[in-house]
Amino acid sequence: MIPRKEHRVLVLGITGKQGRFWTEKMRACGTVVTGGVNPKKAGSEQDGVPVFASAKQAAAKAGFDIAVMFVPPMGARDSAVDAIEAGAKMVVVLTEHIPQQDVMLIHAAARRHGTRIFGPNTAGLVTPGEGFIGIMPGFNTNVFRPGSIGVISRSGSLGTLVCLNVVCAGFGQSAFLGVGGDPLPGTSSREALEMLDGDARTRGVVLVGEIGGTMEEEAAAYARSMNKPVVAFVAGRAAPPGRRMGHAGAIVMGERGTYESKRRALEAAGVRVAATPGEIGPLLRERLAPDGAA
Repeated sequence: MIPRKEHRVLVLGITGKQGRFWTEKMRACGTVVTGGVNPKKAGSEQDGVPVFASAKQAAAKAGFDIAVMFVPPMGARDSAVDAIEAGAKMVVVLTEHIPQQDVMLIHAAARRHGTRIFGPNTAGLVTPGEGFIGIMPGFNTNVFRPGSIGVISRSGSLGTLVCLNVVCAGFGQSAFLGVGGDPLPGTSSREALEMLDGDARTRGVVLVGEIGGTMEEEAAAYARSMNKPVVAFVAGRAAPPGRRMGHAGAIVMGERGTYESKRRALEAAGVRVAATPGEIGPLLRERLAPDGAA
């Protein structure tokens, strides 16, 4: 499921500083926020949005499809499981530094209930022209415009830069999917690629990866079978050997997870790999006409 304007969003932790700020931004962009959760402030309102004691109570009284979490690490497990058991189709876990055993419990609950997890440690998701969920600048039309390019990224900041380059090249985005930088992601880059491959609005995909793990190699195996063109950028080419860079997921084990192994796998699958983010636009234009072009 790719978030669309008809999907209703529940904000877990809506009364905190970040929850309040980003809820206002999401709503201004068209995101339908039906409620928030804070057990200590249940029965109140936050800028006109009702606050509930739990996701289960919110589901019964207001309804929601997607939950987004502005919750500290030690409360993340219970908050996510509450949303999952309340019937969330998707939970966007913005929180980072969640204990790994708690992350595994979240994923296990999601599998039992058929819930899609994005994150932990994701910046969120954007459907330009319809809304966004999380902490991406979905309101900035220089970065996000409706179009036909799906963007997948482990990094929010790199994803923002890449989306800016996509727009500068004359394209817009069908969706931005932030898979997050946690070592145990709920949605992998390959799974996000499958989602965009099946999306009628998407003509091409930009995959933004980084050193560490094997998600890009796994995504490359799927990209080989796609008819839609895929362009990639992998961060960490100049990372010193043996040093962890960036996300907790950016851990290189021997020859696995290196820049070279990821680039080889992607290029062998027919994916064009940009040396810098600035090359992404020209590589897209080699394969596709800009959005709106005759």
